[in-house]
Amino acid sequence: MKLKINSLFPTLIGSGTLPKFSSLNMKMMKDILTLSKTDKMGQRWSQENYKGGYTSYGSVSDLHLRYPSFSTFESTLQPFAESFAKSQGWNVKDFEIRMTHLWVNIMPENTYHTLHFHPHSDISGAYYLQTPEGSAPLKIEDPRMNFYMNAPLRENSTEASKELYQVISAKAGDFIMFESWVKHEVPPNPSKKARISLSFNYSLEAED
Repeated sequence: MKLKINSLFPTLIGSGTLPKFSSLNMKMMKDILTLSKTDKMGQRWSQENYKGGYTSYGSVSDLHLRYPSFSTFESTLQPFAESFAKSQGWNVKDFEIRMTHLWVNIMPENTYHTLHFHPHSDISGAYYLQTPEGSAPLKIEDPRMNFYMNAPLRENSTEASKELYQVISAKAGDFIMFESWVKHEVPPNPSKKARISLSFNYSLEAED
């Protein structure tokens, strides 16, 4: 008698490429360059919390409300966020999927993001503007990790879906999104040229 195996409780990861991203990236990169040079609060925050790099997380985390280029990014990404929410089967009646946070991350060589998640949000993710050859990928942790106790080691030849971590390459113009409780990190960037990305959060909010 053959054993039947079912796969239950999947973790959904959304990904794609923004249409006509090249011109939009150029506009956003211009604003990022200006911001990274003038954002003194962000520079100080980064010195303490983001060694070697710059992020506007601790200073300007609402870029879509301040710059036309990032507002365009928000409106372009919006249909994908709504589609992701629909794929989850969420009850969104009387609610809107709204971008609540958007900030930039500049990762020179050896800069990294430690393992974290995004509390108080529903959807989170990243968008890539500059990804030199060899740029650090995004690393996603199996959400059941905290519940493993005497779990046997995996064989090297096991299926990717059964690994404890998933590594997703970063490519300019691409985005990735997931539920905000998903733990993720970016290993030290091995590229000599900076890896530049946007991070974002969405929340379900009552319609006006």
